[in-house]
Amino acid sequence: MSVQLSEGAIAAIMQGECVTKPVLQVINTRAIATGNGPPRYRVLMSDGVNTLSSFMLATQLNSLVEEERLSAQCICQVNRFIVNSLKDGRRVVILMDLNVLKTADKVGGNIGNPVPYNEGQGQQRSSAPAANAAPSKPQQQNGNLSVAGPAAPKYHAPSNQFGKASALSAVKTPGGSQAKVVPIASLNPYQSKWTICARVTQKGQIRQWSNSRGEGKLFSIELVDESGEIRATAFNDQADKFFPLIELHKVYYFTKGTLKTANKQYTAVKNDYEITFTNETSVVPCDDAQHLPSVQFEFVSISDLENKPKDSIVDVIGICKSYEDVTKIIVKANNREVSKRNVHLMDTSGKLVTATLWGHEAEQFDGSRQPVIAIKGARVSDFGGRSLSVLSSSTVVINPDSPEAFKLRGWFDSEGQLLECASISDVRGGLASGMNTNWKTLFEAKSENLGQGDKADYFSCVATVVHLRKENCMYQACPSQDCNKKVIDQQNGLYRCEKCDREFPNFKYRMMLLVTIADSLEYQWLTCFQETAELILGQNAAFLGELKEKNEQAFEEVFQNANFNTYEFKIRVKQETYNDESRIKATAVDVKPVNYRDYSKRLIASIRRNAQL
Repeated sequence: MSVQLSEGAIAAIMQGECVTKPVLQVINTRAIATGNGPPRYRVLMSDGVNTLSSFMLATQLNSLVEEERLSAQCICQVNRFIVNSLKDGRRVVILMDLNVLKTADKVGGNIGNPVPYNEGQGQQRSSAPAANAAPSKPQQQNGNLSVAGPAAPKYHAPSNQFGKASALSAVKTPGGSQAKVVPIASLNPYQSKWTICARVTQKGQIRQWSNSRGEGKLFSIELVDESGEIRATAFNDQADKFFPLIELHKVYYFTKGTLKTANKQYTAVKNDYEITFTNETSVVPCDDAQHLPSVQFEFVSISDLENKPKDSIVDVIGICKSYEDVTKIIVKANNREVSKRNVHLMDTSGKLVTATLWGHEAEQFDGSRQPVIAIKGARVSDFGGRSLSVLSSSTVVINPDSPEAFKLRGWFDSEGQLLECASISDVRGGLASGMNTNWKTLFEAKSENLGQGDKADYFSCVATVVHLRKENCMYQACPSQDCNKKVIDQQNGLYRCEKCDREFPNFKYRMMLLVTIADSLEYQWLTCFQETAELILGQNAAFLGELKEKNEQAFEEVFQNANFNTYEFKIRVKQETYNDESRIKATAVDVKPVNYRDYSKRLIASIRRNAQL
């Protein structure tokens, strides 16, 4: 059976009739320059009777053109569209969703002999056969140019099928007048009266600003509908008015506001313009808008972040592999204390990146169940390799309801959690803080010549303490808080610090413990300073110093008990030269008990890798 194009569909659409999933042919596509924003494509389409060049492709469908699936002569079914009326009376049809039924190579040419549709002619549709007439036997269009498949849809009387998604829907403004709802994608600075129906996908806090022109307050929101997204900002009185009224994730009708060119430095929203609320702006809740999408993401793989320039704004999604505790820092610009938390994300690329959360998000974040985290508008930093910072304009969604999140969760639960991921953060400063990355055996660390480069190398291992050198493991240090230099006993009850150039009546004990650690293949001498030495010995330096002076036997027992215990070591290795002799010095950066659950997962993953060799 042959498929006919939906004859008369173009005239029906342009005259405001309800058209259900018309089947049309693409005659041509043309890119339209949009400045720094994503390209827009204008499409010339045919229904077999008329052609019309007033079709615009929504930006989320750009890939169809760029991948050459939507090309001249192909046949497509338009599942959803929006009609927008311009100031001069012309109408633009924005294609929101469509399926390519037949690619151009399977069609072979243009179907029928369509003529351009002319709105000014006011074509009569009252008796058009495609509108209400009973279906007739499909006609052959240019012989072999008919397309095999199901019959083209016929049209019915106007209905409410498109509801508020259509530009023909209207909302009452506070003044009582009716306002047409237009798509976000159609907004431009030359429009003075408009109404959009959009979901609030991001809402920032009220912030104070001050510059040469004065001072004030503002807050910003991000809005999305089926055609695209846009940023809106309210200043001063408008900020006070609208901040308590607008709720995150709710849908509203927004009427009137000033449109200006967007500042891409402060936002990742894919729109050339942004809205500024004015005294004439109105915001009315919309209770029936389940069709509107939530946050729109364009995810970048974590492995691709290494190629992104500094200060790029990106969208990422990853599993929270681990996270750090909240810390407080002082912002130098305003001497204000803010909360900060580092979260370590991994994706199917096997790479891991550190993302920094700030303020309320840092304090409220719970990564204990390793959630999927999607971040829109994170800024790329080159501090320590590649890392991400969540901005005030960023949107963080925990366990989003999206195909990407479901796919990532399934991958992590089945195999990802067993992988040994490589961090792209802190490559210059060692391991990402709090992360068990770069796991190696002691043999692997030596065979790979770690530490022999210009900079220090870092790795983690599981090893057992097999020997501790107690001789000279402690020294008497300066009691000043920020000084750990060795003091000189003046033999008069005072202790002198050369660095501080002072004498003190007391001192503090500091530890510098040499231990030998070993795993199943190799051993390594390791220097442990205060905190790591205290953890291995199970006692603090002050107690050990007192024990050494008063009870030598108990002091010996502490060292004996510390032998043959197994730990997770994070080790810094660097080649040093002393008396013209070069050697690798290994220092314990961190020591902690073995997490046998994670250790077992790494061993299983290693067995699987080796089994595939």
